[in-house]
Amino acid sequence: MQDLEFSEIVGLICKEDSRFDRKAYNFVRQALDHTVKETKRKNPERTGKSQHVTGAELLEGIRAYALEQYGPLTKTVLTTWGIRRCSDFGDIVFNLIEYNVFSKTETDRREDFADIYDFDEAFVKPFQPAASRRTRGHSGAA
Repeated sequence: MQDLEFSEIVGLICKEDSRFDRKAYNFVRQALDHTVKETKRKNPERTGKSQHVTGAELLEGIRAYALEQYGPLTKTVLTTWGIRRCSDFGDIVFNLIEYNVFSKTETDRREDFADIYDFDEAFVKPFQPAASRRTRGHSGAA
């Protein structure tokens, strides 16, 4: 296949697999870049070595990056793009692998993205008020 721009490749993928919005692919690409950078920052011994991250590492990076970018709207944004569970990220990653945008090792599998975290726990719970603030009639006075 000749060299195509990322947006052209995503267009081809979306014609074959229309489950996810084009924006989901752009987001996953940005989240991967963010994850690699953060992994190297936290683990300097990985600097200069392979930029490969595992499915679990990528999912954690996606979670952190999504919360940073979209805050309390994260789950809504992801749902709008067709992403409802961790395995959806795996499907996006493997669609990009099939088009040689991302690469994988011999041990990488779609199953690496299954059930790593619950979307409500990951994207909703961090923004829920503390239990003490949910009490009815609480005046806020000390």
